[in-house]
Amino acid sequence: MTHLQLKTNLLNQPLTLPNGVIIPNRLAKAATSETLASYSNNPNEKHVRLYQRWAASGIGMIITGNIMIDRKALGEAGNVVVEDERDFAILQKWAKTVTEQGSQLWAQLNHPGKQSPKGLNVRNISASAVPFGAEMQSLFATPDEATHEEILEIIQRFGRSAAICKKAGFSGVEIHAAHGYLINQFLSPLHNLRNDEWGGTPEKRRRFLMEVYAEIRKQVRKEFPIAIKLNSADFQKGGFTEQDSLETIQALANAGIDLIEISGGTYESGVAKAPQKASTIVREAFFIDFAEKVRTLVKMPLMVTGGFRTVEGMDQALQSHACDVIGIARLMAIEPDVPKFLLAGKNGFQSVQPIKTGIKKIDSLGIMEVLWYTQQLKRIGKGKEPKPKESGLWAFIKSVLLSSWGTYATQRSRAK
Repeated sequence: MTHLQLKTNLLNQPLTLPNGVIIPNRLAKAATSETLASYSNNPNEKHVRLYQRWAASGIGMIITGNIMIDRKALGEAGNVVVEDERDFAILQKWAKTVTEQGSQLWAQLNHPGKQSPKGLNVRNISASAVPFGAEMQSLFATPDEATHEEILEIIQRFGRSAAICKKAGFSGVEIHAAHGYLINQFLSPLHNLRNDEWGGTPEKRRRFLMEVYAEIRKQVRKEFPIAIKLNSADFQKGGFTEQDSLETIQALANAGIDLIEISGGTYESGVAKAPQKASTIVREAFFIDFAEKVRTLVKMPLMVTGGFRTVEGMDQALQSHACDVIGIARLMAIEPDVPKFLLAGKNGFQSVQPIKTGIKKIDSLGIMEVLWYTQQLKRIGKGKEPKPKESGLWAFIKSVLLSSWGTYATQRSRAK
C-alpha cells in the first residue's frame, strides 16, 4: 500500500441520480461472474457472505454478477435466475445484508443468447443464426434465430425480474447490453442479420434494447433506478461501433435512463480490453476517452469500468468530469476490503495482474480473466480469503472440471 494520501479525494462525494436517488460515494463494485448459485439456479448463503464482505468495505454501490431472467437460458452453470418469487426470502436477505451497511445493491439482469456453453441449455437463440468464430465454435453452438414471439416473451421477462428485485429490496437494476450477450447480439450488425422490425438498420437493431428498458421502467416506475452496461464498441470487424454506441446512448438518455456504465469487447474479441493509446494508458481507464465523447452528448451520470490501478488515477478521472462513478471488479476479488483504503485516499495492498496458464491456445482466448477471478469469489463466498497468487493453470483445471460437472448437474436438475 502506498504511503501517499490524496489531499482531496472525489471518490468520497455522494452522487444524486436524475430521479433523486443518492449513491453515498463514487466507488462501485462492477459486475463479475460468480456462479455461486445451486445447479437449480437458486441464490444462497454464499451470495450473502460474499456481498456482506464487500458492503463492509464502505463501497457506495455493488452490482451483482449475471442474474438470468430465464432458467432455460443460462450463461453458465451456477447462474442465479430470478423469473418468479420462489427464492424471495433469500433475495431479501441478500439485499438487506448490503443495504443495512449503507451500500446500494443493484441487480444486473441478463440473457445470454448464444453465449452459453454447449450442452448447458436445451436450445440457444440469438438475433440471427450466426455461429461464433472458428476459435470459439468448440465451446459454443450455433443458435437458432429468435422468433418474434420469443423476443416479446424475453422483454416481458426482463420487466418481471426487475419488479421482483425491487420488491425484494434491491436498490436498482442494470441491463447487461455488453460483452456479447443477447442484447449486444441484437445491437451488432455482425450478429443481427434480420430485416424485420428487430434488425436491418441501427434504429431497428436497438429496438430490442429500448423495448427491454421500456418494459422494466413500466414495471418498476420512475423512482427505481435503471442502469445499462453498454459497449463503447465490440472491437470486431463489422460489429457494434463507437458511432452505434453513441447513438444508442443518446436514445437511452432521451428515454430517461439513470446511469450508463461504459465497457467494451466480447468473449470473441476480449472483454473490457479496449485498444490502448499511450495517453489512455497514462490515464489508466480503458474507456475514458470514449466517456469524454459521451459527455459532450448527454448529461446522464456515467460509470467507467476497466483499467483503474490507483486511487490517483480514479480521482483524476473524476476531476476531469469524464465520468461520475469509478467501477472496479477484479481488484475486489483479490482484495475485498480495498474500498476502505481507496476512500481514504490510499492504494490497497494488491494489484491486478494478467492471468496466464502458460498454454498459448487457452491464453489467447482471454477466458482466464473470467475463470480465475470467479475462483476467488467462490473462496470468499465460502468464508475463506482469496489467493492472489493462485496458479492460473490450476484455476483453469478446476474451472473446466466444475463447468463439466455443472452442465451435467444442471441437466439433471431440469430432468426432475
